[in-house]
Amino acid sequence: MDFPILSSLILLPILGAIFIFFSKSNNNLTIKYLALFVSFANFILSLYLWYLFDTTTSEFQFLEERSWIKGFINYKVGVDGISILFIILTTFITPLCVVSVNDTIKNRLKDFLVAILIMESLMIGVFCSLDLVVFYLFFEGGLIPMFLIIGIWGGEKRVYSAFKFFLYTLLGSVLMLVAIISIYWMTGTTDVTYLYNIGIDAKYQNLLWLAFFSSFAVKTPMWPVHTWLPDAHVEAPTAGSVLLAAILLKMAGYGFIRFSIGLFPIASEYFVPLVYFLSLVAIIYTSLVALMQEDMKKLIAYSSVAHMGFVTLGIFTITQQGLEGSIYQMISHGLVSAALFLSVGVLYERIHTRLINNYGGLVSIMPKYAIIFMIFTLGAVGLPGTSGFVGEFLILMGAFKKSFLVATIASLGVILAAAYMLWLYKRIIFGIVINEKLNKLKDLSKTELFILSSLAFPIIFFGFYPEPILNTTEVSIKYLIEMYNNNINLNLIENK
Repeated sequence: MDFPILSSLILLPILGAIFIFFSKSNNNLTIKYLALFVSFANFILSLYLWYLFDTTTSEFQFLEERSWIKGFINYKVGVDGISILFIILTTFITPLCVVSVNDTIKNRLKDFLVAILIMESLMIGVFCSLDLVVFYLFFEGGLIPMFLIIGIWGGEKRVYSAFKFFLYTLLGSVLMLVAIISIYWMTGTTDVTYLYNIGIDAKYQNLLWLAFFSSFAVKTPMWPVHTWLPDAHVEAPTAGSVLLAAILLKMAGYGFIRFSIGLFPIASEYFVPLVYFLSLVAIIYTSLVALMQEDMKKLIAYSSVAHMGFVTLGIFTITQQGLEGSIYQMISHGLVSAALFLSVGVLYERIHTRLINNYGGLVSIMPKYAIIFMIFTLGAVGLPGTSGFVGEFLILMGAFKKSFLVATIASLGVILAAAYMLWLYKRIIFGIVINEKLNKLKDLSKTELFILSSLAFPIIFFGFYPEPILNTTEVSIKYLIEMYNNNINLNLIENK
């Protein structure tokens, strides 16, 4: 189409952020409505993109290409069935974050909303970049607004957590930058679609794969480079935690699919045992750590590491079910984790504590909250009828095709997830009201009910009707697996 819809999706939040930043209005309500209008308009535009998307082809669609640094880098964007869903997830979560800042951000609201909108633009850019350098700039650019969100609007240890987050994720990406430069030196291009066609020399793939892995593993985050995540979540404001868990972690999962498997298939095959090992440790170990947590946010943060362990496991099964399940799980986890962090934020704003022991008996005080929090808890557990079940079921199907032992160990993670999430729910919602302050709590406001219901609906809808997501990804994943297998077979023939 002639209309540059992808560039519009990237630029609209930035233009909105610039307008808000230079706006002379000091009325917080006006500023919030402006940010909400921009983010909601972007969501509608992304739905229109999905409506126009052709699910019958694996080709990249809505391609835009402009010369940027002449003879070196082109600004190139496009989407396929793998990337389009992450764009919609980003544009869906962002307006909810804007609405949720009602009571959570007490100072410098204008600057906070500017950071949120800029971050939305950069995250969308990650999911539609078709040039390695452009991808890297968007990928690393997203660190800056999140660093500011944690460092300025976070809790008591916000500076420590912000720097830990920034240094971990930035240092992990330095090797990826070196790898991108090496790819340009070897092939003369950083165009992803062209690199898919010509392939990368097998003798360099292992080193290049490890360089990309160093970045994606930190951002996923995989064990043992996951320690920055609980600190970042605990100190970040609610909206920051939502963006971090719902979208920022998915950028690395997307990177594994698009680049690790797409560009380095031979190396991916070689390193499958390593990824399986790290994924299984993440699933089991961080689930056990989650069981020991006394802070609600830390428990949910560790559960995110465990759920992303399922994602990396599914990706590297290199099967139709495994890859479809991983994408589905990332979308589902984006919705469920956002809902859980917002639910914790509801309680924290009322009583200013996240310690689980300070709660109990909320079912009689906040019945609406108890019902809707149960939906999110069951979504995190992966109960049939929620979106979490579909993703985990497909991932385990793909894993059983590859290794019975790996799939069996991973299945223990489902049991552990039920243990720590249901135990969390029991301690918060049921039991005797020990803390007298809880008796003064009010149930969900209309705004809070709207935000949480907006997340509960797709969690249940896609739990019963997964077709829209699976139909979107099916053809692109088939093409990716076919390309992967062709490269593996060609390498085997050459080695003979």
